[in-house]
Amino acid sequence: MISKNIDKIINEVNNSTIVAASKYADVSDIKELFAKGITNFGENRIDSFLGKYAVLNGYDITWHFIGHLQRNKALKIINKIDYLHSLESLELARIIDKHCIKPLKCFIQVNISEDENKYGIKESELEDFINEVNKYKNIELVGLMTILKEGLSNDENLAYFSHITELSNKYNLGMTSMGMSNDYKEAVKAGATFVRLGRILLGE
Repeated sequence: MISKNIDKIINEVNNSTIVAASKYADVSDIKELFAKGITNFGENRIDSFLGKYAVLNGYDITWHFIGHLQRNKALKIINKIDYLHSLESLELARIIDKHCIKPLKCFIQVNISEDENKYGIKESELEDFINEVNKYKNIELVGLMTILKEGLSNDENLAYFSHITELSNKYNLGMTSMGMSNDYKEAVKAGATFVRLGRILLGE
């Protein structure tokens, strides 16, 4: 069941687009969210994505993979998703370039808050990484993604998200994927293109 506050949440994201993190949603939930106008859905588990993708194939859904993508499993999904939010290694970039049948829209995951428990490229390595990935014809770099470490204040969240926007503009990428259920309001203020919302969209 989707949240009774769904309309309020949709209004709060303003000009950002909600990617519903459907890890927490079953097929009926996705259909309800779709009826509310949410057409972008993100999965972070391959098996779950493949099951929902097959069942919902008749729906005009834009599919995002928002979790860490293991290189040995990448071939299962890269020709089914519309966006990958977690490109953070050249090894994965090479697999995508070799096996995608058309360019895949990719966000580079940036570990902007330098959380040792999270994946992502360090800011100091970002320019070199972008230059290398731009050599691959089957990767379309569209923006930067980040997941902030827990325990930050709202002001700290806003500062980190604003810096991601600045970096995306600096490298002429233009898009950002940032903000989740606990910090999406700051991400929206910072100009997020996509906010990835999960449990806040569901339940009472």
